[in-house]
Amino acid sequence: MALQVYRGLARSWRYVVHNGHHLTDPPRNGQQIIGSFLHARCFQMLHFFSLPERGPYILMCSPSRDGDAMAYLQHKLGFRVARGSSGSGGAKGLVTLIKALREQQTLNAALSVDGSRGPRGVAQAGALLLAQKVGGVVVPFASSARHCWVYARSWDRTAIPRPFSEVHVGFGAPIAVPRGIDDVGMEALRLQLEQSMLAVHAELDRLSGFRDSEPLQVPPPRV
Repeated sequence: MALQVYRGLARSWRYVVHNGHHLTDPPRNGQQIIGSFLHARCFQMLHFFSLPERGPYILMCSPSRDGDAMAYLQHKLGFRVARGSSGSGGAKGLVTLIKALREQQTLNAALSVDGSRGPRGVAQAGALLLAQKVGGVVVPFASSARHCWVYARSWDRTAIPRPFSEVHVGFGAPIAVPRGIDDVGMEALRLQLEQSMLAVHAELDRLSGFRDSEPLQVPPPRV
């Protein structure tokens, strides 16, 4: 999406914030935020988090050709960008995020929990691992707008609000990740994050009136 087109569209949206205290409380305790969102709703939140009052963020972006365009947009909106994804260059991208967050304590991070390739709505552990390494907290980010263009051919069914939409933005309770946690504990936190993400999105979809013909999470294949 061209920069000027996105800016013009996004500036027409009106944001309604729910549970904003989950976004403001962690920094008061000196903890950096590791924001987690669904890939399909990223366009809805880029403008919201690019506003100066949100503070600086570094984002993870796929090293693919499509990722090049997204990284350009994110950079022009004022974000720092680390290239990597669950499918390609994920470890390198995670190292870049860790280094950046350790060097700048006022910096927060955000990445899609269902990666750049899916499965749709299935949380991966990257955000949790990042929070563990830097002593931050994972905060679920969610958004919803009633009137959207839905790109049904994309794996994530990207939803972009139409001009002058009311966009609901909400946050789940922060999730802390103990340094000594084992694999079983990490899987439990991953499921907690996934369930929180889906629950917050479902509530925002109810409030906004957004309806999709397919669920937020791809059902597991039948055996």
